[in-house]
Amino acid sequence: MNVKSYAKVGAAVGAAVLGLGILTTPASADPSSLTDYRTLAAVGSDTTQYVMNGLANGGAVVDAGNNNVIASWNAVDGLGDPYKTKPTPASSTECQYNRADTNGSSNGLGRLAEDIANGGTTCIDIVRSSRGPKTSGTDLTYVPFARDAVTYATDLGSTVPTSLSKDQLRQIYTDCTYTDDTGTHTVAPLLPQAGSGTRQYWLDSIGVPTPGACVTQGIQEHDGTAITAANQLMPYSVAQWIAQGKGIAEVPNRRGESRLRSITGGAAGSENPTTGSGTALALNPNFVFSRDVYNVVQTSRLNSDATISKALSDICAAGTTIQNYGFGVISNCNDRTLTGGLNGNNS
Repeated sequence: MNVKSYAKVGAAVGAAVLGLGILTTPASADPSSLTDYRTLAAVGSDTTQYVMNGLANGGAVVDAGNNNVIASWNAVDGLGDPYKTKPTPASSTECQYNRADTNGSSNGLGRLAEDIANGGTTCIDIVRSSRGPKTSGTDLTYVPFARDAVTYATDLGSTVPTSLSKDQLRQIYTDCTYTDDTGTHTVAPLLPQAGSGTRQYWLDSIGVPTPGACVTQGIQEHDGTAITAANQLMPYSVAQWIAQGKGIAEVPNRRGESRLRSITGGAAGSENPTTGSGTALALNPNFVFSRDVYNVVQTSRLNSDATISKALSDICAAGTTIQNYGFGVISNCNDRTLTGGLNGNNS
């Protein structure tokens, strides 16, 4: 038996939140009760946990008997900790995890890699990932299902400019300063927890291999309440920020007083992370730091397990739900050509 028990944009963009409406969307938490295991278990990225929960619990992915197929377990804000993903004997710790061990793209991928290394025990069937593969190989297939973007956020009364360039952001996350026409200024950048796909995507996008020692690391991603000072900033998923302001059932509003900011220096139409305002506020698919988000599965099972294959197809048919959670729909949804290896997934 495979035993798993771990101890372990400018001011206008900011103002747009004020007119957001309320959506009546299916509840999007862990399966309730915690013994509602279902056929497929999904863990991983905080970025996509709510949209995947909405897809999993809202009737978008069902079997022939109209039963929900995916149990999508929260990276944070779960109903219990530890939790089990599959109905192994109650006395067994097989398929049991602490939230911290599956929180984030890399941590989820690491647990899936352990499944595969231990003979393919299917405690985890799908990993939510906001980043692509780190290593080459064909063990895993990264199936895109939606579009997201990442920008920096500050508080409403921040002393940090509402627009920064990529070069200024690189400087900030290297030595906690930026330079403009008036001189050099000191700021206090924040960075998500280890294992976060958004953390890795942000550092790659601004060209910082290793963040400076002055950077405060380890905050929970997409939690604007972590910004407690006027000179702080942090990377934030645009889709998450939009969804958190819509009043969707069981999507907690963690934005605090944070506002999304713009990134200058790109092509025309790429500086602002959102378009529209009020109830029409949406992700700008042309934003300079835009990315696909993925559901990752073991390649051999994708090719042999009809339930997994159908579930991924069903997700792509639920474009309205995907957009309700702040994400953009994509023409390459359900593409199955991007693969990666097992090594380097838990970093």
